Amino acid sequence: MGDKKLIIINGLIVGFLSALLVKFGNPINMGICVACFIRDTVGGLGLHRAELVQYVRPEIIGIVLGAFLMSYGKRDFQTRGGSSPLTRFVLGFIVMIGALMFLGCPLRMVLRLAGGDLNALFGIVGFAFGIFIGIKFLNKGFTLKRTYNLNKAEGYIFPIINLILLVLLISGSTLLIFSQKGPGSQHAPILLALLVGLVVGAFAQRTRLCMVGGIRDLILFKDWYLLSGFIAIFIAALLGNIAFGVFNLGFVKQPVAHTDGLWNFLGMALAGFGSVLLGGCPMRQLILAGEGNIDSVISILGMATGAAFAHNFKLASSPQGPTVNGKIAVIIGFIVVALIGYFNIEKNLTFKVKGDVKVEG
Repeated sequence: MGDKKLIIINGLIVGFLSALLVKFGNPINMGICVACFIRDTVGGLGLHRAELVQYVRPEIIGIVLGAFLMSYGKRDFQTRGGSSPLTRFVLGFIVMIGALMFLGCPLRMVLRLAGGDLNALFGIVGFAFGIFIGIKFLNKGFTLKRTYNLNKAEGYIFPIINLILLVLLISGSTLLIFSQKGPGSQHAPILLALLVGLVVGAFAQRTRLCMVGGIRDLILFKDWYLLSGFIAIFIAALLGNIAFGVFNLGFVKQPVAHTDGLWNFLGMALAGFGSVLLGGCPMRQLILAGEGNIDSVISILGMATGAAFAHNFKLASSPQGPTVNGKIAVIIGFIVVALIGYFNIEKNLTFKVKGDVKVEG
């Protein structure tokens, strides 16, 4: 019961802080969006040419460092990896393609709904459908093989990279690119965004907050633990958006969103499918990376590369809707993820999954 209360508190804090970030400058319905903010950060490093979405987001840095500090303090930090790294890179790439078709990660999906964007309903249904497909592969014995303990120093590299990015950002380094208009130019003060990221990362490390895990555990075990955190996020963000005067109920004229229900559904279905095989949503991958999980670092690098490709090759949607290239990429993504799922099934072995643990059954 104590754990259930903690994750609800975690969700309420994340939801409120997300609304607060919007109040202080972040794009509406985008208080925190891991996919969008990885995309912005990649743009801030000059790895894509979309001028409207280029800004190294302190929230991402804070989430990683918050998870690192909490795991280190609680002696949970453990450097491990070696579980099908290239496959994880490809899955991370594809998850990002799906997310940018929808224009948001699972967390932003909830925040969009809390802001009144009813297009998010198509995303939620699609996301659950993708997770359902992924569970079928898990139950047939899908596995990316075991992880191995690695040199502890390797686990520090990703947090150090984020510290370097933070120094460059605070100093206003000319090595970074800053959008002058569009979503990339809309951001809360650096220190506030960093503090929010630290709080979110630390809490999420303790509670294992994960939208993919929440829906997966509900389907497999009728367990509401993880999902209750996202329900709390929705409630807190909804109340915050109403209080701050940014709630706008409807389908049209929603910020950084499009109204194509089919491709909102398919984009998040792809993101959910790929995330199940990865073992967690984009935010969960950030948390695990902060804890020393190098496999999750590889997944994030795949997402970052996917974000760069999505904008350099016109795969990402815009408020005007999905592109032809994006639709083709999503279809190819489903095929690739299904093939990865099929070829990584251990014959005569099935698994049940709860949290981050696979139990042979």
